[in-house]
Amino acid sequence: MSAPLLAVENIGRRFGGFVALEGVTAAFEPNKVTAIIGPNGAGKSTFFNLLSGVLAPSAGTIRFKQRDITGTPQHRFVHLGIARSYQITNIFPELSVHENVRVAAQAFRTRYDIWRARAAMSELDERADAALAAVGLLGRRTTTAKFLAHGQQRALEIAIALVAAPELLLLDEPTAGMGPEETRDMVALIEKLAADRTILLVEHKMKMILGLSDRILVLHHGRLIADGDPCHIQSDPEVRRVYLGQNDGYA
Repeated sequence: MSAPLLAVENIGRRFGGFVALEGVTAAFEPNKVTAIIGPNGAGKSTFFNLLSGVLAPSAGTIRFKQRDITGTPQHRFVHLGIARSYQITNIFPELSVHENVRVAAQAFRTRYDIWRARAAMSELDERADAALAAVGLLGRRTTTAKFLAHGQQRALEIAIALVAAPELLLLDEPTAGMGPEETRDMVALIEKLAADRTILLVEHKMKMILGLSDRILVLHHGRLIADGDPCHIQSDPEVRRVYLGQNDGYA
């Protein structure tokens, strides 16, 4: 078994007297897809916010590549190799598809330089195009982003994350608002991306999660109640009680 890329130990988060997350310990191997599930209010968003640096834990430690990154400022996470997409699509709608990704590449790779022509930085164009090719959008590079279909906009957001060459990619409900065809396309994209990086995702579509994930973590009332492969999670009686219910359909 390889060393974990990411490990959390007894992490928790309090908001005043409210405990949003408590005592969660888990380690994540490279090049695996892990889904984080649970009913509303289970602590999924808080857990994701801790892993991406949006929030600092009130307790516990977070290690990335065996380095303690607990409390590291959020803007440093992308430089460490951790990138994230959000539940609500976060793009520049009036810019072209290529410009959206190129702006991200420039922000990641260079400091502001008034003496260097933007057109001279061809390596940024190449990096942007490589990210677009990875998500299947290179053919739409000149399209204004607001004219993309919803699923394509979500893919564009992932391309923006990919220009930082992350080893860990956090996807917050990547198929939210998608129909069956767009969902299938996103699943295929996630499977492709997982060959070269570790992926953690929060999702609500159980059939998708069970077919896509190598591993599933289940949160309930801020605690980790189950951790295992899809077959283990499906048969866990506590998971069925608090999240999946007794319906064998797993809608």
